[in-house]
Amino acid sequence: MVTGMNFFHTFRDEILKTLQILVKEGSLPEGLDFDKITTEPPRDPSHGDLATNAAMVLAKPAKKNPRDLGQLIAKELETLSFVEEVSVAGPGFINLKLSSDFWYQELKTILKEKEEYGASSIGLGKKINLEYVSANPTGPIHAGHGRVAVVADVLANLLEKVGYRVLREYYVNDAGGQAEKLAKSTYLRYREALGEKISHIPEGFYPGDYLKEVGQALADRDGTLWLSIPEKEWLEPFREFAVNAMMTKIRKNLALMGITHEVFTSETELHRSGAIEEVISTLTDYGLIYEGILERPKGKVIEDWEPRVQLLFRSTLFGDDTDRALQKADGSWTYFAGDIAYHYDKFRRGYSHMINVWGADHVGTVKRVTSAVKAITQEKGHLDVILCQIVNFLEGGKPLKMSKRAGTFVEVHDVIEKVGKDAFRFMMISRKSDAHLDFDFQKVLEQTRDNPVFYIQYAHARCHSVMRMAHDVFPGWNQTPPHNFEDLQDPDELHLLKLLASWPRQVEIAAVAQEPHRLCYYLYDVAQQFHMLWNKGKDNTLLRFIVVQNRDLTQARLAMIQGVAHVIASGFQVIGITPVQEMRE
Repeated sequence: MVTGMNFFHTFRDEILKTLQILVKEGSLPEGLDFDKITTEPPRDPSHGDLATNAAMVLAKPAKKNPRDLGQLIAKELETLSFVEEVSVAGPGFINLKLSSDFWYQELKTILKEKEEYGASSIGLGKKINLEYVSANPTGPIHAGHGRVAVVADVLANLLEKVGYRVLREYYVNDAGGQAEKLAKSTYLRYREALGEKISHIPEGFYPGDYLKEVGQALADRDGTLWLSIPEKEWLEPFREFAVNAMMTKIRKNLALMGITHEVFTSETELHRSGAIEEVISTLTDYGLIYEGILERPKGKVIEDWEPRVQLLFRSTLFGDDTDRALQKADGSWTYFAGDIAYHYDKFRRGYSHMINVWGADHVGTVKRVTSAVKAITQEKGHLDVILCQIVNFLEGGKPLKMSKRAGTFVEVHDVIEKVGKDAFRFMMISRKSDAHLDFDFQKVLEQTRDNPVFYIQYAHARCHSVMRMAHDVFPGWNQTPPHNFEDLQDPDELHLLKLLASWPRQVEIAAVAQEPHRLCYYLYDVAQQFHMLWNKGKDNTLLRFIVVQNRDLTQARLAMIQGVAHVIASGFQVIGITPVQEMRE
């Protein structure tokens, strides 16, 4: 039997082979559908190591009692290698207990594959376009964007770990009203840099001090060139200069988080390319564009709203709540029209599967964009949207004051400077993305088990500390493999081996569910079990990792410790954290 992969898949394959044998024997009828047969951990761990629903799924079509069928299947499964015991429980669940030898073999695989352990090929090399951050280039990235950035970046690593080919993309929202306000705000700072006193920043402009250096850079480069030129002539050059300056700053902030995008797509260039007109023409050919009047938006008071004939997309045909406008009153395209063109561009680049990770403030956009992707790709393309809730920054339980320099928000740079990239990345995925996250600097920096990133790093460092100490007692212990692993008999040692062996399954579940936070919980469990074994050894010398009188037992336990270090390092690799080998106690 193959080890080193998600062993639940391995045993499912073995169960399917067993069922085929029963079909050939005539114990089961031909033509049964095996697709809904699963292998999972039992709800009660005392029942065994894995359970299958095979008997309950097949009983009705096979016209058999599920428990009787379970007993029939169980009898065959008892002959599988590494299966120690099989039992039928409840309405027909079949529980399997695996032998200690199976867990020893998995440990050998971990030692061989090291940080690569947990990788799989379930993605089959399929391409995924993952768009994330895409913050308006109107200022530095704030720490709330940091959660979106890290959640998506870890998800990209996860998907690659299980065999997908992921393109990391950033959509630069450099067109429209916000980019225009950025240009005008920059012009104000440009005049200020030339000596003009700016006493008031108009409502809607960007007041942060970060634009002072952009205005100064323009003044240094061009002098008074733009002072006597009408707005229509300086607006576009200022927009372009300011956007480039902000994107340079954004890239630096992304780099601080350990994030690199392969592709940056410009909204302005999309408009200039004629892509929107092309996509409108295509939707018209599909019969999905019409002229009509939308109802007044419900639950909103819009003083200047008035009914008017608009160019509309039949969004409701694809799951949206209402049809959507594609053109503004002045004839320019809506942001939504650009969204359709942008996602169609992704599709035509070969990405039928797209994932967007957005802030929770975009919740109202999800249905319209997913419906548009269905429409423009004729349902050959699929878009998943992951929403990240806000981050509350605290200091000892009290809300953190905003950055004066940024104006209204906490900058990523400030947070990473205080806690470091690794702690920042871990904490940003430590809760499910659709739940609010409290980021308390005091707790993130404290060295206790209540700080998960410290607790897990400490486990990794402890593993290496034990291995260093072992060389003093048994020089060269790691030059030869252990004679056997049978000495690992303590129930808590076996529990740790089982936990380590579940890593490939945890990776796959987190990737398929698109939930990186699962990694944090799993790694914490590994660290907790390891620390618990350490503490048992303090109370009972026979359970210590290094037993001076017994080299074979020590080597087996050191192999287990190496396995812990490799799995934690594998998890940190996905999260984008550097595992440490030394920490002060």
